[in-house]
Amino acid sequence: MRVIVIGLGIQGRKRLTIAGSDAVATVDPVIADAQFRAVSDVPLASYDAALVCTPDDAKLELLDYLIENDKHILVEKPLFAAKTSALEELRKAAQARRIVCYTAYNHRFEPHFVRMRDLIRGGDLGKIYLCRMFYGNGTARDVRNSPWRDQGAGVLPDLGSHLLDTAMFWFGEPTAPFAIWSADRFENRAFDHLTFGNRGTPVLELEMSLLSWRNHFTADVYGERGSAHIESLCKWGPSTFTWRRRVLPSGRPPEESLTLVQPDPTWLAEYRHFKELCAAGAAGNIDVDIRLNEILGDLARQAAQGA
Repeated sequence: MRVIVIGLGIQGRKRLTIAGSDAVATVDPVIADAQFRAVSDVPLASYDAALVCTPDDAKLELLDYLIENDKHILVEKPLFAAKTSALEELRKAAQARRIVCYTAYNHRFEPHFVRMRDLIRGGDLGKIYLCRMFYGNGTARDVRNSPWRDQGAGVLPDLGSHLLDTAMFWFGEPTAPFAIWSADRFENRAFDHLTFGNRGTPVLELEMSLLSWRNHFTADVYGERGSAHIESLCKWGPSTFTWRRRVLPSGRPPEESLTLVQPDPTWLAEYRHFKELCAAGAAGNIDVDIRLNEILGDLARQAAQGA
């Protein structure tokens, strides 16, 4: 499959490396070493798909152009719109032309995330009571210095979209509405630390921050038969998965623990998944984007009202 990379920022450079010999052209309006300044300048016959790594505001127009010209799409998260109807129209157009429009949520390919999903679905933890997640990095100053990132709801769409997508990956559709619990602007104009959650089944407690000077991720899932825990991601490793089996009526549980020390495997795994979807003529994942757009849009309004 021949691909072009649109946007040569940090994510675009990563995508270009992963695509390897599949990449036939790069597009960026300002980066000097990009081969084209606009996607419309790239000959349509020269590529089959595009990896879209642009700022959020530019995405929908680009996706419309690519779908109209029968090009498959992998687009960096988040894929948001002021009105959910815009994403619904995008889904309809992609389906009509049998185009794969896939939003990249690469953490679904994290080995411990897959194991957590399998453990939950297999019933090993029994009824799930609570899931608590934290996702933090130390990019507050980078975001503040960016010409486009320090605006809107800040960390909420950036890292909150990952946490919500992970929750849906593990548990399916949320069973209760979400509420903002705290939203702070410690260093930035937009929110740089935020917590939210819901009282569904399971209860979800989600925290995200741009002020975690050592990048970190944790997840704790508690059920009637035991608990499972993730400490860090492979890219920030070592990354550890721990499974504890409950002892009745109480007592120290036996546990299994696996620690991975390896480079981030998710980008390549996700790119291969995207190519498989394209080859099979399968659907993309715009349905997930529509649901995330609804939830995060509501949370952004709540955060703004409480600010």
